[in-house]
Amino acid sequence: MESINTGDTAFILVCTALVCMMTPALALFYGGLVKQRDMLSIMIQNFVCIGVVGLIWVFGGFSLAFGPDIGGIIGDVRTYFGMYHVGIEPNPAYADNVPFIMVFAYQMMFAIITPALMTGAFVGRFKFGAYLFFIALWTILVYLPAAHWIWGGGFLAKLGVVDFAGGIVIHTAAGFSALATARYLGKRKLALGETESEPSSLPLVALGAGLLWFGWFGFNAGGAYAANALAAYAFTNTMLAGSIAMLVWMFWEWRATGHPSFSGVLVGAVAGLATITPAAGYVEPIAALLIGAVGATACYFAKHVQEWLKIDDTLEVWRAHGVGGMTGALLIGVLASSHINEVSAGLHQLGIQALAVVIVAVYAWIITTILLKILDGFGTLRVPEDIQEEGLDESMYGERAYSLWDMQRKLPE
Repeated sequence: MESINTGDTAFILVCTALVCMMTPALALFYGGLVKQRDMLSIMIQNFVCIGVVGLIWVFGGFSLAFGPDIGGIIGDVRTYFGMYHVGIEPNPAYADNVPFIMVFAYQMMFAIITPALMTGAFVGRFKFGAYLFFIALWTILVYLPAAHWIWGGGFLAKLGVVDFAGGIVIHTAAGFSALATARYLGKRKLALGETESEPSSLPLVALGAGLLWFGWFGFNAGGAYAANALAAYAFTNTMLAGSIAMLVWMFWEWRATGHPSFSGVLVGAVAGLATITPAAGYVEPIAALLIGAVGATACYFAKHVQEWLKIDDTLEVWRAHGVGGMTGALLIGVLASSHINEVSAGLHQLGIQALAVVIVAVYAWIITTILLKILDGFGTLRVPEDIQEEGLDESMYGERAYSLWDMQRKLPE
């Protein structure tokens, strides 16, 4: 226990709390972007990930991702099952300066938010009971293997693939799985006269985006597992990429529509934060500015690909997270500096980064599609169209997001 650094441990405790906050922040962000009648349905889908994935993480999940490697594919499920061998003694394989239980807790927050990211793609279409099975099985079959391949010493890690905070493991996997799910469930059934979903509360979106950005400092800087220079670089790079991405997205939108939009500014910032995530601990701050600008541009113009695919990804999860995550992962091969974290840009690094992106994206798409078909065989996954038109909140949960406000509006003058 003499090797435990109390300052580093305090830093990881704070970072873990920040990442934990990001899942409720995502619920606010998504909840404000959807119609009022579906706010609670998407927010509960986000919050419930904390419970479902948290339990999976204790009973085999952490072990499958970070246990001793089995053939480069998965970790040994028995080693850390039920938190066996997960205590205060550091594990030099992951961090020799903080209690191993903090590695467990910090990585658990990543596992929790990843399936939650997907929910924005299939707003108002997924039955809640089926969704619970889906996120549990998806975590086991998609997230845990991908995490092991890159972070747990699997075959991609052995090839030299790097992903500082989850551009491939989290954003690429979730983005492509979200697109596959939206494709499988089909388009939304809108009420008569509706064309598209309009945000129910932009102030709520702003609150969620602000909290996400705040949490992202822990998301990225915590990957250093120490309060050191590397964490400082990741922290600064996170701020710079989000800032410039916000402006670049606003520029492209202003140019296309003749005016900026508040929702566009917020989405642009999130796209930039997703793009810098894999590269935050490998590039200079000047490079982070370029990554944020390129990421915002790639995510913005990915709308043309999505329109061509004709997939109803409601909140465009694939654009912001899938495209952003893989763009940042690829740019490591172009902009990484060995002065930051012993990884240099070059054709070899670019090649293995591209290989990892393709493998994780294709794997996530295929396994997600198979999983949906299997679950659909036990009962229809898609919410009936009449309920989609009415909204899920009252029909499926018996609650309304703004019931008090509605009552006040009905009071006689």
